[in-house]
Amino acid sequence: MVKPLHPSVEQFKQFVKKHPKIIQEVRSGKKTWKQVYEDWYLFGEDDDIWEPYRETNGAAKEEEKGTNKWLDKLAAMLEQIDAADVQKHLANVQQAIAAIQSILSEFQGAGQEQRNKEAHPFSFRKD
Repeated sequence: MVKPLHPSVEQFKQFVKKHPKIIQEVRSGKKTWKQVYEDWYLFGEDDDIWEPYRETNGAAKEEEKGTNKWLDKLAAMLEQIDAADVQKHLANVQQAIAAIQSILSEFQGAGQEQRNKEAHPFSFRKD
């Protein structure tokens, strides 16, 4: 039977789960669990000593910076777009689509006429 841990130990375990870089440092031999626990107990969770181990704050800031860069690039591209040029290109695309549709309709019409002729192969014998 396992005895329940002291509440401060449970809190320390939760703290370590939030800061996985601490685990890496202990496993690499740079610190011991005792040292980490004593620092946590003396300084608390919100002290600046834990700043290098905070993963979420740095990742969120980097992600935010990346998002801002992407939005800045998009805004710069949109500023360079000329509406008249876009309108010309859309008109050209529309004309090309219309030409393709007319060609397709001609081929479909020719195919239907040919099917009608094949439906009555001996129509020349009608009286």
